[in-house]
Amino acid sequence: MPLSEHVSNDTQTRQRTLSEVFADWRNSVIASARFQRWAARFPLTRWIVRRQASALFDVMAGFVYSQILLACVKVNLFELLANGALSKTQLQERIALPPAGVNRLLDAAVAIRLLTKRENEHYALGMLGAPLVGNRALIDMIVHHGDFYRDLHDPLALLRGDISGKAAMAEYWPYINHAHDPKPESLSAERVANYSKLMAHTQPLVTAEVIDAYSFAKHRHLLDIGGGQGAFVTQLAKRYPDLKCTIFDLPGVAELATTHISQAHLSNQIEAIGGNFFDGVLPKGADVATLIRVIFDHDDSRVNTLLRNVFNALEPGASLILAEPMADTPGQEAMGDAYFGFYLLAMGRGRPRSKAEITQMLVEAGFEAVRLLPSAIPLNAQILHCKKPMISVA
Repeated sequence: MPLSEHVSNDTQTRQRTLSEVFADWRNSVIASARFQRWAARFPLTRWIVRRQASALFDVMAGFVYSQILLACVKVNLFELLANGALSKTQLQERIALPPAGVNRLLDAAVAIRLLTKRENEHYALGMLGAPLVGNRALIDMIVHHGDFYRDLHDPLALLRGDISGKAAMAEYWPYINHAHDPKPESLSAERVANYSKLMAHTQPLVTAEVIDAYSFAKHRHLLDIGGGQGAFVTQLAKRYPDLKCTIFDLPGVAELATTHISQAHLSNQIEAIGGNFFDGVLPKGADVATLIRVIFDHDDSRVNTLLRNVFNALEPGASLILAEPMADTPGQEAMGDAYFGFYLLAMGRGRPRSKAEITQMLVEAGFEAVRLLPSAIPLNAQILHCKKPMISVA
């Protein structure tokens, strides 16, 4: 039977709900150019039309807005205005662009609320620009997006998997694409330095969420799997000076972590151990483990292996804290399947998962009592807590 007949039969046998019937009718009406012209002029509907038209335009023009943001970061515009408004002339003197270029950038930044324009041609930080002052995490991500933009140049090629020879993101994350290094644990500290630095700088976005959501006071030994250079455990150790912390990451990353731990004068409290958390045995003896932004850039089979390894390493009754941006986050749906869906595709592995999917994977690994912890900014991370049973069931 031809595929078209299969599709036709499936459509006929599936019973649409009343809401679906209404939505299909509504969409057919909205698609009509005649209706669009009428609705744009009718007093009771024109505000809806204008709002939807603006939202659609923002989706279409979003790539331009992101490049304006990148340009502002590259000329250090937000730091220039950190102490108050400056005149257009003052900004022209301090920004290495032709005056006409500065003028155009300022007007564009005002239009997308990064800046505000005041009297006498003065410019100040806007509601969206002010949070970027001194925000190394967001600034680093904005600059890093240069690699992401290159991979998104041809989105259909990316969806086909045809990115050979031009996979900037996969090259940036060498443990994903290690063609020159057969095993990720063979990556040197120099080879992992760039991505490890980015992870360290952006970790505060999630670190604050986890530390505020969960008290580690009752624990004595924490195992941070994939802990990078130690940005998370360094902050944790300062708040809980009696908590012993072990970082487990690739040997090259662990080498960098050891240096940073020493510089923070926390070597007596934090230890970094190198290895491969998919292939090797994780350090044992911890009564709490953390997976901070780790599983979403790995495929399901590897995540299942990792969760089983974590389960086996923990003591009975120990806790696991898993935190990362998740798909289907209420109010932040675009962050999951749109942003991270394509980001991870460009990386070459992994996918955003929902709370329900991750919960199921944790249960299958042997954990119990999975619950969602409160998170002030779910966009940064949703946080799951679960436990290893006191008595293992054979």
